[in-house]
Amino acid sequence: MTDAASLITSHNPADPSDVLLQIPAPGALGAADAVGRARAAQPDWLLGGAAARSAALGAVAAAIDNAAAELTALAVREVGKPLAEARAEVARTAAIWRYYAQAPYEPVGAVHETAVGPGLLLTRRRPHGVAALITPWNFPFAIPSWKAAPALAAGNAVVLKPAPEATACAQRLAEIVQQALPDEVFTLLPGGATEGQALVSTADAVSFTGSTGVGRDVARAATERGVPVQAEMGGLNAALVLPDADIERAAAHLAAAIAGYAGQKCTATSRVIAVGAALAPLREALAAALRAVPVGDPADAATVSGPLISEAARDQVGDAWRGLSPVVGGTVPDGPGWYAAPTLVEKVPPGHRLLREEIFGPLAVLLPADDLAHAVHLTNSVPYGLVTSVHTADLDATLCGLDRLDTGMIRINAPSTGVDFHLPFGGTKASSHGPREQGRAALEFYTSTRTYTLSPSKAT
Repeated sequence: MTDAASLITSHNPADPSDVLLQIPAPGALGAADAVGRARAAQPDWLLGGAAARSAALGAVAAAIDNAAAELTALAVREVGKPLAEARAEVARTAAIWRYYAQAPYEPVGAVHETAVGPGLLLTRRRPHGVAALITPWNFPFAIPSWKAAPALAAGNAVVLKPAPEATACAQRLAEIVQQALPDEVFTLLPGGATEGQALVSTADAVSFTGSTGVGRDVARAATERGVPVQAEMGGLNAALVLPDADIERAAAHLAAAIAGYAGQKCTATSRVIAVGAALAPLREALAAALRAVPVGDPADAATVSGPLISEAARDQVGDAWRGLSPVVGGTVPDGPGWYAAPTLVEKVPPGHRLLREEIFGPLAVLLPADDLAHAVHLTNSVPYGLVTSVHTADLDATLCGLDRLDTGMIRINAPSTGVDFHLPFGGTKASSHGPREQGRAALEFYTSTRTYTLSPSKAT
């Protein structure tokens, strides 16, 4: 009999009585075995040539397109992603694989002249071997893909350990990928902390997305082993709204970034900083926009804010606003599912957890700022630095004032949420560790540079 503690169970957050799967976790030995099999398969995958890798990744993209309706429904059911967002994620996932399908043909090095005498000096990027990918539940197809596709394109084998809450999505993605690739080049490792720790202790490179505490442990363990590691962790993202902004448009962007997918994105807006005269009109417009956000069944095409991923996540959101006076929201709807109303609070005392911690729910704080310099100071005053959105018509403020923002990404007159997969993604401070991911930066992370000296075999 399997012990309950070693079972992986996935529930539908909109209907917790709906259990998608319950499977045994493979344990540490299973993780080591997965890495060993991947390591044995990797050389043939690399030496099979660029054309074979390109064709395989292109086949994955086509298969995802063909299975789009099925994958969309699975993301809605397993992780509570609203239907429109789930459709967009699946489309983006196919685009990611299609983008990296061309990467095997990219240059991998350069030729240099020697300083003295005949010969050549070469640099060449080569894969690490086995890439361990540890991914969260909130983007169950896109995040595993934007890690796996560049790793595979560069010639690595991959072992993917998804969050337990997204195991069914990961299983279906793995089936699609494995049909296009040689055996053992892409391996799914379901599980939790035990499997994740074992994977980090055996793989040749590690890419992690998840909570700050776990990410720090992953980065420390990989660094001690001397293997490349990147970790994308928390965010406490700010939106700066200047007095000259289109307030109604800014409020619409902010409401989407606060409450879309119930705020369960590392790029969600957690702090709204209103500069000067923007405060009063923004408070009114944003409260109206949040009240208008459709909350409910993620399978409904009109829904924008669905359930939280778990009862504990829903309770954490409720605990965070307890004792505060919300401008809007601050309630937990009755009925099945783990829902919380989109909420905006203000007059939060200094040191409050909402000004220090990522809550990961449809909840934001409204803060006043005297001027742009004050707004930048407030933005930079937290331990995180992932993304900042700025709403203004002032080009000077955009070009001059924003260079002082200590965040990895800045979005002008756009929501803080949204990812361009062909550009580098990452933050500063506690938000990120190591090199950037996505775009060409990902190809660089999953490879290392070798330097070759070629001298003539005979003296001339």
